[in-house]
Amino acid sequence: MEYRYATEADAPAMAALFAANHHDALSAQQRAAQGFVQGAFDEAALTRMAGAGELLVADDGGRVAGLLALSVAQDLPAPPPPVLGLLGAQDTLRWQGRALSETRWLLYGPVVVDAAYRGHGVARGLFTMAVAEAAGRADAVVAFIEAGNLPSWRVHVDGFGMTPLGDYVAAGRTYSAVAAAA
Repeated sequence: MEYRYATEADAPAMAALFAANHHDALSAQQRAAQGFVQGAFDEAALTRMAGAGELLVADDGGRVAGLLALSVAQDLPAPPPPVLGLLGAQDTLRWQGRALSETRWLLYGPVVVDAAYRGHGVARGLFTMAVAEAAGRADAVVAFIEAGNLPSWRVHVDGFGMTPLGDYVAAGRTYSAVAAAA
């Protein structure tokens, strides 16, 4: 498995992977079992993000096995409600004894792994690359997990050791902010 920055040529495969695992494409049972991603990440958006160096991929011989976005939340052209909520909650969320607003951080996620590759360390490989790539640019990588997305919590908090920073509400939904040192 090769972990690398995505290229614009990866956009169609990334868009298909994202769409197959989107909250609205899955049943409640599927969401409970495997987790989900949310947001509007179509091929055009992913092409732009790849061109800006904001996407990491797990590449298995030319097949995109997983993807992870790593970006500056404040620079997103049209942040979705969970990101706006995270930005608005920075003064109340705590990272290593300080308000998140006083910390240099990068937005980690969304992250999605193809069903055929789950349980094979792909998410860990993407996480490891993200933390390494954030070093020097940020003190932490910060993600948000929607309440009820227990698979994501198990992977990121229980598995990778990301630290819960606190909860916030955006567009009527509750999210937990979690972080890891860069």
